[in-house]
Amino acid sequence: MNILNSPAPAAGGNGNHKNLEACSIVIFGASGDLTARKLIPALYHLFKDGLMPPTFRVIGFARREKTDASWRQELRTALDQFSRTKPVDDKVWAAFAENIFYCIGDLTDDAAYARLEKQLGTFGNPALRDNLLFYLAISPSQFGEVVEQVHRSNLLKRDGPGWQRLVVEKPFGHDLASAEKLNHELTRYAHESQVFRIDHYLGKETVQNILMFRFSNSIFERLWNRESVDHVQITVSEKIGVGDRGGYYEEAGALRDMVQNHMLQVLSLIAMEPPVSLEAEAVRDEKVKLLKSIRPLSLDDVAKQIVRGQYFAGSVGGEMRTGYRQETKVKPDSNVETFAALKLFIDNWRWSGVPFYLRTGKNLPMSASEVRIQFRPTPNVLFAAQCGSHLDANALTLRLQPNEGISLRFNGKVPGTTIGVRPVRMHFSYDAEFGAYTPEAYERLLLEAIAGDATLFIRRDEVETAWKIADSIRAGWEGRSLTNREFYSAGTWGPIAADDLLAQLGHTWHEPLVIK
Repeated sequence: MNILNSPAPAAGGNGNHKNLEACSIVIFGASGDLTARKLIPALYHLFKDGLMPPTFRVIGFARREKTDASWRQELRTALDQFSRTKPVDDKVWAAFAENIFYCIGDLTDDAAYARLEKQLGTFGNPALRDNLLFYLAISPSQFGEVVEQVHRSNLLKRDGPGWQRLVVEKPFGHDLASAEKLNHELTRYAHESQVFRIDHYLGKETVQNILMFRFSNSIFERLWNRESVDHVQITVSEKIGVGDRGGYYEEAGALRDMVQNHMLQVLSLIAMEPPVSLEAEAVRDEKVKLLKSIRPLSLDDVAKQIVRGQYFAGSVGGEMRTGYRQETKVKPDSNVETFAALKLFIDNWRWSGVPFYLRTGKNLPMSASEVRIQFRPTPNVLFAAQCGSHLDANALTLRLQPNEGISLRFNGKVPGTTIGVRPVRMHFSYDAEFGAYTPEAYERLLLEAIAGDATLFIRRDEVETAWKIADSIRAGWEGRSLTNREFYSAGTWGPIAADDLLAQLGHTWHEPLVIK
């Protein structure tokens, strides 16, 4: 399991941290943007860094007319644009491209899957026929068809020979009922252990480091509870607006797009109990247990603890942005949220009474992701009584992006003859300490899927538990129009209602930390 990260291998070296078996990677939807922008660049870099299995094949499955050669050329052109290192190494690409093939076919065509099976059989090595990673880079509405077809073609089995795995992208449904239906379709012909649900956020190095930081540092772990922590703030802000994704956003909104997946994932890692081991199921058991410990939200609770917002026209970094209701494919009277703020409570022994504040939004002043652990203030004697508001509460900030690192805020005496105090910070930067090498999320996730390590992937009960939380919030919003206090100007930190939410307990939002 790779939360305990080893140093990055040198380019071209054999830095495998797992014993990877020969396999074939079949990408359904191979003509899409995801394949060109993320999947092939990720596989190329894994190959370049000596992390792929010694023997492998990549087969693109799509209905457009292409040859192996023409698809390889398309991918090379895309790699020149999307590779994280430039220029692309011609020799490495040439060696990598020899393993890339194309299979033409419609997802509903029985004959296409017969061709796929035949093509896999031509590779000679039995492992390339039996060890199969199916990447479903297609619409969730097509998952059921593909899973049934690969099963009928004798390519997907519950039990050997070899192994077969299904990798699927979010969204995993749009509510609990659709998620349950989707999960049923995925597991009709495969075990749950064969399904790898990707949330690319979990592939980020800094997100993976949360557990390492928590459970390998005793000075912080003993403070990680209700006795020391006053409250926790998790912010995922985006400087961009909805743009040309108005049609999608009308269906999703900030709650479905960010809170139900990314933010609840981060919350579970921040607040979960220590697992009994670093095995995948032990880690995922604790994440699910944490999500199930979140206090259920009644309709009245939603009105008091959840805030939504929507941006109107304003300036972001000196650039004028249009209002959400004026975006393409957005209804002129839309009540869809582009901002969401939550106050959640976790009803377990460790976190009883500690509020967890989550917020995310579009067209905010900056793009940043961070977790701020705000510790309880000191008693109102000695320095607190003498310095008043100048004595700040200690805080620990985990910066997930950008300027990835960790900052500790504490109070220091200002030099001089009087007792003056000022908050100061200690900073740790990943780039400064470890160098600029940070693998893309898809590199890590693809490597783990090939190795069969499900730690960084989302289990069925985890998806469904998160949807229960999101559904209870949407039920509280049902039939309610946005109020004036829920609109915010593009370029600000959200609606006034979000400030009101924290003011209930005397708290205020902290802007993401900027490290220069």
